[in-house]
Amino acid sequence: MTIHGISPDVLAALERVLGQSGVAADAAGMARYLGDWSGDHHGGALAVLKPASVAEVQAAVRLCGTLGLAMIPQGGNTGLVAGAIDIDTSRSAVVISLERLNKIRLVDADNLILQADAGCILQHIKDAAESQDCLFPLALGAQGSCQIGGNAASNAGGVNVLRYGMARDLIVGLEVVLPDGELWSGFSGLRKDNRGYDLKQIFIGSEGTLGIITGVEVKLFPKPGRVETAYLGLASFEAAITLFRQARRGCSDLISAFEIIGSECMELARLVDPNIVAPVTAPVHVLIELSSSAAIDLRTLLVDFLAGAMEKHLVTDAVLAESGAQAKVFWTIREGLVEGQAKRGYHVRTDLSVRISDIPTLIAQARQFVALEHPGWFPQAYGHAGDGNIHFNVLPPLDLAEPESRARGTEITAGLYDIVNALGGSISAEHGIGRTRQRVYWAGLSPVHRRLVGTLKNAIDPDGLMNPGCLFPSTETVS
Repeated sequence: MTIHGISPDVLAALERVLGQSGVAADAAGMARYLGDWSGDHHGGALAVLKPASVAEVQAAVRLCGTLGLAMIPQGGNTGLVAGAIDIDTSRSAVVISLERLNKIRLVDADNLILQADAGCILQHIKDAAESQDCLFPLALGAQGSCQIGGNAASNAGGVNVLRYGMARDLIVGLEVVLPDGELWSGFSGLRKDNRGYDLKQIFIGSEGTLGIITGVEVKLFPKPGRVETAYLGLASFEAAITLFRQARRGCSDLISAFEIIGSECMELARLVDPNIVAPVTAPVHVLIELSSSAAIDLRTLLVDFLAGAMEKHLVTDAVLAESGAQAKVFWTIREGLVEGQAKRGYHVRTDLSVRISDIPTLIAQARQFVALEHPGWFPQAYGHAGDGNIHFNVLPPLDLAEPESRARGTEITAGLYDIVNALGGSISAEHGIGRTRQRVYWAGLSPVHRRLVGTLKNAIDPDGLMNPGCLFPSTETVS
């Protein structure tokens, strides 16, 4: 006899390790762990395990290894590539949620270091840093629900990569439960430590395929005392990239964000808030932010720079935020268009990366491809222009049935990947590989790259129980 696919003996063994509150094996209790934020991906599991301590994570991993159960580590479940959901429901797998490991362990304002449990929500980390007059600059649309362990495992990006780098650049140390249940701690608080291999980098971006991150040690920065934000209108994406090149020189390293938005995206933001009005009227919108913790007159710097850009007819319109509240409204537009796409329903979602100078070419070729090969579909171009990351998404006609939309969407995605590959770019700038991109990722690796990745996986997880199907296609051998 089984209970929702899990035998009573296995369920009892799991409950002995984690307690009844640490195991969910009924459909209602597991439901929210088996679907992602987008609603595009759904999976299955024998049970959801919710350890409340690092020791319980170790015990759960050891028991799962003994029972031969695959383990799917899960943070806030805000990913977009099914990295934390097992869409192969035929597998004997459990989800291991880190949500109960949610404490801030240390905030050291003198050394600008913060330590937290992996299940700590990103916004709580940002708040803890701010309470000590510090900044943790990782900034994502999902920061109110994503977890720092997931941010590390997926090497999260966001709007501040231009200045502060990816999650990889912000992490000082990790604590990881290995596939055999052993605990490796790389916490030291050291900014410089050149003793051989930097092991934390192996686990950052590994998407739970090499172990379960249980703790993260991150860099803090002095909290900016001055922030200036402007919303700009430009005639083209070429003009936007020219403006960015000039801004990098004219505003130095004080730029913390440089976002570009095609005007076609505004309709999506209004699906979230019908009262949203774009501050400018132009084919391309740019959101630029400068920040400093020092006594620098950012306002004058930004005004003078934009005045010069307008004299050269590079910028056609500009609105400077007169308050923090107005700046927040500007950012609401950027965040709202993402939520609006999800609200509209299924759509092709990409996360492309090219050299910054190739951004206009990427967008032009992608738009032409959609117009010629898939008329009636609606392209949306926006992203983090300062680091070459463009989200070129495509919405189906409203009257197209979802099964056909998804079939056509697969074709569109393949065509967009062909374009970005021809430009020497990447199919994943910040979202990761997960299960939705693993085949194209694996197929694109050179034989040497495959061998190195496979050797690492086999050495650390020889039984292949850590997040199988993620990164590596389930049917592939990685030897």
